[in-house]
Amino acid sequence: MSVGDTGAVFDTIIVADWSAGKRRPARPSKDSIWLGIARDGVAETPIYCRSRQDAENRINQIIDDETAAGHRMLLSFDFPFGYPRGFARHITGQDDPFVLWDWISARITDAADGTNNRYAVAEEMNALFEGSGPFWGKPNDRDWPAVPYRKADITYDIVPERRTCDLAAKAASSCFQLAFPPTVGGQVLMGLPTLNRLRARNGVAVWPFEDWNDASVVLAEIWPGLIEPAVKATQTDDIRDAVQVRLLAAALSRLPAATLQTWMTDLPDVAREEAWILGAGHNAELVSYAEDTDAAA
Repeated sequence: MSVGDTGAVFDTIIVADWSAGKRRPARPSKDSIWLGIARDGVAETPIYCRSRQDAENRINQIIDDETAAGHRMLLSFDFPFGYPRGFARHITGQDDPFVLWDWISARITDAADGTNNRYAVAEEMNALFEGSGPFWGKPNDRDWPAVPYRKADITYDIVPERRTCDLAAKAASSCFQLAFPPTVGGQVLMGLPTLNRLRARNGVAVWPFEDWNDASVVLAEIWPGLIEPAVKATQTDDIRDAVQVRLLAAALSRLPAATLQTWMTDLPDVAREEAWILGAGHNAELVSYAEDTDAAA
């Protein structure tokens, strides 16, 4: 691996647009899982995945192939890797985010057709708080009574509603919001078990929770909203999710090595508990590397 002036911290960039929903049709569609891949600043045609199982299988195969080729990879996902400070301790008794990953992974069920129990797991966590817990939002106001339909009367006095990086990135929603767009809470609950399994592989490290400098595969959190101006400026009939992962993968691949290294090391202490969105607070600079050059393969 060489580290030059134009972004060789990683040979391969993967951007995963995750989904908490059910299995999607065989034909590529929106609100599904998409994988963007870029090397040397050039993005490939995004990969459409019908289900979380399909996506995880494809990701594992990509890791195998890239590792065999001697490539170092940044594997990023568009959902929070952690919750606001104090949440992990309230649920597990420890500040360690990986203990919370284990706790959630042990409870989440995810069938092949996408049927899952994320609202029931949110109920269980809400029950550990006095009064209304932090999770809210659901498909109807009858089921899962311990999850409020709306956010009204939730005070967030025990844990903050948003993480420090959410504020820095001006993220659109809280990880406690489970329904009503824009929402990311369901993706967190259905994504952390996947991350937990990927983390168990040899050579994988999770940024910013672990020392990632010598890892062959680094898991990182991203948010496509950081490059929204570039996405809006793209003149294409492609599905928006596919455009986002393609442009963001290309932008991260084009970043100067020194810039990416700084973004990944110059973080507040709270990031070790809450996680961090790669590029948060550097929106304009990231957008400048995300212009659509029609370079997709």
